[in-house]
Amino acid sequence: MKKIWDVHGGIHPPENKSQSLSKAIVTAPIAPQLTLPLSQHIGAPAKAIVNIGDSVLKGQCIAEAVGPVSVPLHAPTSGTIVAIEQRTIPHASGLEDNCIVIESNGNDEWRERHPIADFRSLDKNMLIDIIRNAGISGMGGAGFPTSVKLDTRDDIAIDTLVLNATECEPYITADHSLMREYADDIATGVAILAKIIKPTKILFGIEDNKLDVVEGITAALAEHDFNTLTGLKTEAEVITFPTKYPSGGEKQLIQILTGKEVPSGGLPAELGIVCQNIGTAVAIKNAVCLDEPLISRITTVTGDAVNQPCNYEVLLGTPVEFLLAQSDYQANKSSRLIMGGPMMGFAVANTAVPIIKTTNCILAPTEQELPTPPPAQACIRCGMCAEACPASLLPQQLYWFAQGKELDKLEEHNIADCIECGACSYVCPSNIPLVQYYRASKVEIQQRKVDHQNAELAKERFEARQERLQRLEDEKIAARKARQAAAKLAAEQRGKEDERSVAVQAAVERVKAKKSQTETSTIPTATPVDSDDLVARAVAKRAAQQAEDAANPESKLIRAVESAQQRVTKSQARVVDAEASQDPNLAILKQAAEKAEAKLVATQQALNDFKEQNSAQE
Repeated sequence: MKKIWDVHGGIHPPENKSQSLSKAIVTAPIAPQLTLPLSQHIGAPAKAIVNIGDSVLKGQCIAEAVGPVSVPLHAPTSGTIVAIEQRTIPHASGLEDNCIVIESNGNDEWRERHPIADFRSLDKNMLIDIIRNAGISGMGGAGFPTSVKLDTRDDIAIDTLVLNATECEPYITADHSLMREYADDIATGVAILAKIIKPTKILFGIEDNKLDVVEGITAALAEHDFNTLTGLKTEAEVITFPTKYPSGGEKQLIQILTGKEVPSGGLPAELGIVCQNIGTAVAIKNAVCLDEPLISRITTVTGDAVNQPCNYEVLLGTPVEFLLAQSDYQANKSSRLIMGGPMMGFAVANTAVPIIKTTNCILAPTEQELPTPPPAQACIRCGMCAEACPASLLPQQLYWFAQGKELDKLEEHNIADCIECGACSYVCPSNIPLVQYYRASKVEIQQRKVDHQNAELAKERFEARQERLQRLEDEKIAARKARQAAAKLAAEQRGKEDERSVAVQAAVERVKAKKSQTETSTIPTATPVDSDDLVARAVAKRAAQQAEDAANPESKLIRAVESAQQRVTKSQARVVDAEASQDPNLAILKQAAEKAEAKLVATQQALNDFKEQNSAQE
């Protein structure tokens, strides 16, 4: 017989399980409206891909996964999308969240399905894709996406698959009834898990208050050849152990079955172990073999305020009040409604909230059955909470740190390892709701982490913005310096051209003066100048110049270059004056200067061409 280990602490509250096990699982009717929260699991909420007014079929995807830690959502029945809005969700906060509301048409018409006759023909990646697309998340705890848990890194070797059939919390019998009636489906789901993980050991853990199902589970597992499925020598074993709450916690069950302790802040995969709930195993079998996504689950309805306690196979999105009505709920007898068990569940203020993937129980107790806790008193430091804690924490210290909002000390004392089982609150003689303090502190710690991440992101964005602004400023300064250098160079160039222009002008003046002297010496000053004579002289001079140009074309081109140079000098001088006086005609003057420069280039080129032609002829 395989050795089993014990865990620290734990309690033995009244089980109250027999009430809901008196009859077989009942298929709940389809509610007129189904409300499906987009967030039913740990991770990013799904994103709606339907619109109001759309008709949907049973099993049709209505919301897609967002990111790696997310799963899609499917229509539990056929009908019409009548709302996509904020509605109260099943959560301890009582807050609202985005939901898709389907009005059922009563036909319960499936989308087209493609069942797989033999899952053994599929490889690991194909099986994980099917599980992911079927929207399966853990159905025994917080609802972690199953595909993420199964898709382990290649460098992590998984040698042990643990099936959690403990169901240790009082009143809840969903898994017990599942083992009584669906042993073959559970075994097939385990076989699919074995093909994916390829473990050498499969440990099926059951508390000894469920011995009636051990034989059936053992026989169902024996129908599968795990050695062939894994390609290894794989042993499957059903293990029973003494009943104690909370032995169904993942870390606690692993320690009971293997003797290994998952380190603080660590994951079972680090020890080569993967743990799955049996309800998840059935959902995997339905997805792989029948092409049915996760759209329903087994939920226990019990408590003295219902006349017909039993387990229902109920569609996700079914309102709690509709399900309670099937068990003849007596609202006048109920002190409060609890979703989940009495230890880890939370009070439901609004009976319109829906059943979701993690809803394993609806408890409707009377005041006599579960009395309202008396007011909390001062801690007497008895230490009973530390003795009961299955995670070997110091609940009293955590309580003081939580009261003082000392978040760093809470993290130092491993508050993240608290599984919120409520054992400490159960044994506290002062009736202190310890778990409530821990839950609130965990939220504050998580919010602080989010705020820190947002602050770091804001810091990165600010630094990136400052860097971008500095880069732009540097580029602006560099451009300004380049413009200044260009302006300086242009000014120096203009200075040289001005000097050349002055020299040219002086030469022109000297020529005029010399010409004037010549004319003065040849024409008597007393003799008046005849205008006709001046015209005749000009015509004669022009004719002589034309004759000279015909005889020597190069001289004409030289004069054209000199004339163009003078025009350039003058136009550049006008531009400089216009810039200094901010003349509105600056643009026109610049265009004129550009044309003069183009003319100078053209005449200079003509002169060069002429010289080249003469050289070639010679």
